[in-house]
Amino acid sequence: MNLFTQIFHLVGSGAVAYITARNMRDLQTRPNLLAGFQLAESGSVPFLEALSQRAAAEGDDWLAEKLSRHAQDERKHGQIFAHALKQLNKQVIDFKQVPQTTAEGKPDERRRSPFFDAYFEGYSRENMSPEKIDWLVFLGSTHILELDACKDFARMANALPDDPQSVNLKKSILSIAQDEKGHAAYLLEAMERRLPHNKVIALVDEWRTRKVNALLAMVGNLIQRNGQQPSLVQDGVPAEMSEGVAEEKELAAV
Repeated sequence: MNLFTQIFHLVGSGAVAYITARNMRDLQTRPNLLAGFQLAESGSVPFLEALSQRAAAEGDDWLAEKLSRHAQDERKHGQIFAHALKQLNKQVIDFKQVPQTTAEGKPDERRRSPFFDAYFEGYSRENMSPEKIDWLVFLGSTHILELDACKDFARMANALPDDPQSVNLKKSILSIAQDEKGHAAYLLEAMERRLPHNKVIALVDEWRTRKVNALLAMVGNLIQRNGQQPSLVQDGVPAEMSEGVAEEKELAAV
């Protein structure tokens, strides 16, 4: 990784850490942040489960088991964020009710991610399916995301205030950070099982560079929108959680 990339990595990571920590601490911005995390964590579950099945079919039982556990963790994380939203009397918006385009005919911003568009630049949607994605592409790209998520979640958790509701959320987010650390570790090991050390380093550097470029694209998009984030939440609690007293106690104790 060259000096330019290293500098932008440090600057970009610091900026993201500051913004996400501030948004987690502020009750006005916390729901949208939580909703984004719920969508990301829960949305990855089918992909990881399909990858686990593919690894098993290819005879890699070790990776299949790791991916299966990864999917279970992400499902749990999604439930934690949904529970946190419930505590604020919020829930993720129903995307089935959201138009594909705005009144101006542009794609709805909530259905696309400038970050991931840049992160996976050059890869078609078809080639990123769990049935076709190159294993090294998956391992390298996801390792970087999980490694950084571990640090980001820990910072956000420690930025939370000391009220009882936030203390429970802090414990849950710190447990998520530990899970992400474990995911990053197994993904690195999976790369080392396939490549010599110098090529693992090169692969990690490639995706670190892509992450820096993706952060720059995301910042550019925010500037164009004057810092405004599209809303991902609506008032109310999902019907399946309205009577979840037992679930509430369980998640609060995570």
